[in-house]
Amino acid sequence: MGIGDAYATLEELQDRLGGVQSGADDDKMEAALLVAARGIEKVCRRQFNRSTVATARLYYPQRSGLLVVDDFHTTTGLIVAIDTGDDATYETTLTTADYQVEPLNGIVDGEEGWPYWRIRLMRSATPIPRRSLRAPAQVTAQPGWTAVPEPIKEANRAVAEEVFKLKDAPWGVAGAGEWGTIRVRENPMVMAMIARYRRDPVLVA
Repeated sequence: MGIGDAYATLEELQDRLGGVQSGADDDKMEAALLVAARGIEKVCRRQFNRSTVATARLYYPQRSGLLVVDDFHTTTGLIVAIDTGDDATYETTLTTADYQVEPLNGIVDGEEGWPYWRIRLMRSATPIPRRSLRAPAQVTAQPGWTAVPEPIKEANRAVAEEVFKLKDAPWGVAGAGEWGTIRVRENPMVMAMIARYRRDPVLVA
């Protein structure tokens, strides 16, 4: 699944709804899956699919020697560059010896498969300017998770089921918008499933 896709399939939602067959409501079910997925992302402040295309993004340091960045699932193609002149040129590219990606080994609380979202600079690295008006760090990486966690998939199915049942409401499923976020927050079971995947806001330029 690519960036922007839902975390569950139409067939999975149909099964959850009692084996509903494909038909006139397919578009509404697809919309419900997307509304639910966006709601989960807003509550967790991250998305769980992945891209295999490296993307350059700008960041301010969280503190001296530490960058907290958007999730990335591999160090292949990773580039960390520093703008030392406050001129948006990012002329200093760090070597792999200059930094450490975390969480170490992609493991959190004994669970493998987590992405990296911290870059800790070693003493050998060019210091990140902390008084720059421009974002002083540029990180090029492949965003997302290697695989969507199962609790996120199940949460997507559960919330999509609730959202789909709004299909006869005046605004319909497509107009639900923030309703996905509301349904996530108001469902204790879903909140329990996704709780460990929530993160703090990232300082992105």
